[in-house]
Amino acid sequence: MLAACAGNPGPTPADPPRIDNPQRVRVLWSANVGAAERFTFRPALAGGSVYAAARDGTVTRLDEKTGVVRWRAAVEVRLSGGVGADQGTVAVASEEGEVVALDAQSGAVRWRARASSEVLAPPAVGGGLVIVRSIDNRVFAFGADDGKRRWVYQRAPSSLLVRAPAGITISGPLAFAGFPGGKLAALALENGALRWEATVAVPKGATELERVADVIGDPALQGREVCAAAYRSRVACYDAATGRQLWGRELASLSGVSLDARYAFVADDRGAVHALDRSNGQSVWKQDKLAHRQLSTPLAGGEAVAVGDFEGYVHFLARDTGAFVARGETGGGAVRAAPLQLGSGVLVQTEDGGLVALAL
Repeated sequence: MLAACAGNPGPTPADPPRIDNPQRVRVLWSANVGAAERFTFRPALAGGSVYAAARDGTVTRLDEKTGVVRWRAAVEVRLSGGVGADQGTVAVASEEGEVVALDAQSGAVRWRARASSEVLAPPAVGGGLVIVRSIDNRVFAFGADDGKRRWVYQRAPSSLLVRAPAGITISGPLAFAGFPGGKLAALALENGALRWEATVAVPKGATELERVADVIGDPALQGREVCAAAYRSRVACYDAATGRQLWGRELASLSGVSLDARYAFVADDRGAVHALDRSNGQSVWKQDKLAHRQLSTPLAGGEAVAVGDFEGYVHFLARDTGAFVARGETGGGAVRAAPLQLGSGVLVQTEDGGLVALAL
C-alpha cells in the first residue's frame, strides 16, 4: 500500500509567507477530543452539534456555537477515521472493519457491525443508512436504526492501493464513491445497484506504482455536479444524475477536491492551491507560496478559502484571487483533513486532538 499522507522525507517546506495587513483570525472556541496518531480524523456537523472522534475510541459531542462538551463516549475500539453523523445517528469505524453507531442525543452505543476490512474514511450517514467503504473495494450499507446489513457493493480487489481516506458522499437517492483505477461510481441508496460509473483517470505508466490512480478524498457535490480527484493525476466533474463528464484536467492532487458555487478548489502534490472554473475546469488562479507544506483539501467559505498544513496553520486565501488574507494557528499538530464549514467560520481537527473553530 502507498501512504498518501505526509510524513515521508521530501523537499523542504516553504516558510509561511508574510501577509501585509492581514485580517484578524478569531478563535471562536477550542477543545481537545483526543489524538489521531497516524490517521486522518475529521469532525461532523449535524443538528447544531459537532461530533468528533479519536484514535483511542473516544467520541465527543460538542455544541456548535460554544464548543461546550455535551457528552463523551468510549466505544472500546481503536478508530481509524473521522465521524459521520445526522441528527439521529453518529457512526465511526476501525482498522479491523468494525462499525459502531451511537445515538446522537445520548452517546449510547446503538449497534455494532462489521465490514470486511479497514475503514479509513468517515462513514456516510443519511437516508436511514450508515455507509462505509472498506479498503478492499467494498461498500457496506447498514440500517441506521438496527445495524442490519442492507446491501454490499463490491469491486475486484487491487494489488496496490493508496492508503488514504476515500469516502462516500450521499445526495438524494444516490451514494457516490471513488475506487482504485480512477473509477467514480454512483450507487442507488435503495439497494446498492450501480447507476453509473465514470473514469476520473486512466492508469498509465511503465510500473505498477506509476499506474496507481485511485480516487481519493470524498466526491464533492454542488448543484447537479459531482467532482472527484484521482491520486497524483487528474480532477474531473460529472453530471450527478447521468455520469456524463462535464470536464476533466490533469492536476496532481494528494487529498481531493472541494466546490463552491463558482469554483473547484484543489491542493496539488507540490503544495500549490488551485481554483478552477466549475463550468469548464479552466484555471482561475494558482497560489504556490505554500510549497510542500502538506496541505489539506481546501474549503471555500464566503469570501475566503481555508486550507490547513502540516504545522497546524490554517491559511485563508481570497476566494477570487488566491491572495493571502489571514493565517490562524491551532497549536495542535498537522491539519490533515479538510476544514469544515461552521456558521461564519471554519472548524479544523488537528493530529494532536485539537478541535479549533476559527473565523475572520
